[in-house]
Amino acid sequence: MTNLFQPRLLNGIFGDPGLLVGLRWERRALLVDLGDLTTQAPADLLKVTDVFVSHTHVDHFIGFDHLLRILLGRDRAIRLFGPPGIIANVEGKLSGYTWNLVEGYTLAFEVHEVSPEKVTTARFPCGARFERIDLPPPSVFRGVLLDDPLFRVEAVHLDHKIPCLAFALAEAQRINVDADRVMHLGLTTGPWLTEFKRLLRAGAPDETMIRASCADEHGERVRMIALGDLRHTIATITSGQKLAYVTDTLYSRDNRRKITALARDADILFCEAVYLEQDRDLASERHHLTARQAGLLAAEANVKELALFHFSPRYQECPDALYREAAEAFGGPVR
Repeated sequence: MTNLFQPRLLNGIFGDPGLLVGLRWERRALLVDLGDLTTQAPADLLKVTDVFVSHTHVDHFIGFDHLLRILLGRDRAIRLFGPPGIIANVEGKLSGYTWNLVEGYTLAFEVHEVSPEKVTTARFPCGARFERIDLPPPSVFRGVLLDDPLFRVEAVHLDHKIPCLAFALAEAQRINVDADRVMHLGLTTGPWLTEFKRLLRAGAPDETMIRASCADEHGERVRMIALGDLRHTIATITSGQKLAYVTDTLYSRDNRRKITALARDADILFCEAVYLEQDRDLASERHHLTARQAGLLAAEANVKELALFHFSPRYQECPDALYREAAEAFGGPVR
């Protein structure tokens, strides 16, 4: 079955962290973390509609400037989600440039600052020289950052000596329509099936009437059919894909609890593996994970596949050791 999410780690295992998630069939992509983006194709970055920043250490945030440069002059509104302080961080980035020739530009950043209790939002419109506009009131944070018709993004706060966000991206239920069954009912495929799927995802009552297209000797016409009748006749509904992204965190009891709950049953867990277990004391001091700890988290969360990144450069000559260590602890596929 074809997946909605098309994820790709950026910059290799020793480079700046980042995950680009293309959305199949959509001219759209999601970006997790803003490390170095200068080697990424502008066409890929121009598809980005939403950015999720774990924290603003330089290797996770320096790419903001490049993304801004690519998007400048485009008619776009970019949503950016990040930890406490992210609004001031974005404001500082934007205030570092001179914006006297941007009248009429429609690019805007909508920045959502996620604290454990609330989400505060500010808008930075390019045409107004990126002057900050606070958007009251704050909303209560209940774990969900974005609830899109196609997917949902959740987050938790982890301890990296500063708050650091981990993310889970969960595809909405997959709805597959059997074209042969559609034809057997005397119906034709067409745009009405998009509305049919939308109503199913929204949990509309079975009594909801659908305007279905059909054709006979008199040409195209419309039949009204109950949603429930179609649901059980032409649709197969299955769980969607789930991705989790964890980086820059201490292997503590509280962090482990949050990570395993967030990543539970994920298809892929993208997880940092900065150090080998032999350097566990250094990992603890720097509030990072070892490869073994990444594997243990993946096993505890019952994920299907573990993808490692964010290796310390001290292992340039022996990256395979990190993979072996993680695989032994996980007991499943590691890449």
